[in-house]
Amino acid sequence: MNGAGHIFRHFADHIAQLQHRAELMFEREGMTFLAIHSGQLKKRFLDDMEYPYKVNPHFVPWCPDAQELPNSWVLLQQGQRPKLIVYQPQDYWHFTLPVGDCEWAHAVDIETIATPEAIEKFLPYDKHQGAYIGEHIEVAKALGFEQINPDPVLNFWHYHRLFKTDYEIDCLARANVLGVHGHRAAAAAFANEGSEFDCLLAFCEATKMNEADAPYKPIIGINEHAAILHYMRQSKQAPQNHRSLLVDAGVQVAGYASDISRTHSARENEFTELVVAVDQLTQALTEKLRPGLGFPELHQLAHEKMANLLFAFGFITTSPDEIMAKGLTRYFFPHGLGHPLGVQVHDVGATQLDERGTSVPAPEQHPHLRTTRNIEPRQVYTVEPGVYFIDLLLQRARDDGHGKLLNWERINQFKPYGGVRIEDNVVVYRERNRNLTREAEHYLDQQP
Repeated sequence: MNGAGHIFRHFADHIAQLQHRAELMFEREGMTFLAIHSGQLKKRFLDDMEYPYKVNPHFVPWCPDAQELPNSWVLLQQGQRPKLIVYQPQDYWHFTLPVGDCEWAHAVDIETIATPEAIEKFLPYDKHQGAYIGEHIEVAKALGFEQINPDPVLNFWHYHRLFKTDYEIDCLARANVLGVHGHRAAAAAFANEGSEFDCLLAFCEATKMNEADAPYKPIIGINEHAAILHYMRQSKQAPQNHRSLLVDAGVQVAGYASDISRTHSARENEFTELVVAVDQLTQALTEKLRPGLGFPELHQLAHEKMANLLFAFGFITTSPDEIMAKGLTRYFFPHGLGHPLGVQVHDVGATQLDERGTSVPAPEQHPHLRTTRNIEPRQVYTVEPGVYFIDLLLQRARDDGHGKLLNWERINQFKPYGGVRIEDNVVVYRERNRNLTREAEHYLDQQP
């Protein structure tokens, strides 16, 4: 696999673009500085042990090793280079990252503090023209900030985070290579009749990741567990009969996440045909991503194609047009088609029209859709259609008076497999799309 070093080739240009955005924000908001707090470790209730550290996502784009730097800051001041202020205590209990030796360090000015309180000497005395971005409100107030996570500032950065720099795309591409490698290891563990936990261990070993490093808790469901959309239990007991495996898992590279789903059949049968059909549907939908298209339109197209699939496999007996008219696809495909991807798995800005924060409402036919804006170049989206056999939703179809339109004998044949989800990560450009997940699969196929 590619070495990690290549992801930093565009880092200096990435920082320059972020700095340009900051200057635009300062001018618009009448501000002179912005202090971004990485966050702090938190102790468990009535315990001296800490929760795994999760960094402020606004800190990540400025610092590739952000996940290892609690109590640190990015200080942006009008007309000056970004300053990374790193907490490096005189401590023999914990590892301290030597940030100054990192490959990317030349792109920012780096200072260190030995105690969290020492940040005060780097902050402007007058806080009226500055703002604090971070989780710890009590810290911001103690430092004298009046503007704490102001909406105009958050809206500005959330909007611009939708548009990925070359550095960010490199990170996402690398995260897809590692993620696909992990998925293949999990599938191999399943083929070897392993448990869900065995598949998790195989994924983590292949990606050199522990669960705390993961961008989200891996979803690994064997057989009926694939019907639970966010199944995270990971049974340690292998089933007597391996029929299907659904894995939804990703990797972080410099804080940027992949979010990949694959489904496998233990043997060649009709469920294999369903997996292939959903895979083809995913690829067809990724090719439809284009600038100017509203994401709800793509979501609607997914349901239209899903109606054809459900009819073709005999799960619903009425015509695709009638399936759409009665909204029957929602009993089998109950979630959104996709979402923006970046430093957060469900990245910000999905419903945001502009940098002022104007909201784009969900369409009437899909009121719970969480990605509602138009697609634009340099945005990255997941595309993840799925077909599931969920008792709760199937019973709801009966309760809604649609039971007679469903082929229950056919559905019961597939229920032991749980369901299928195939998810790719796609960069949209003006003239083309770049499917990072398929690209990663092709790259790994070429390796000895």
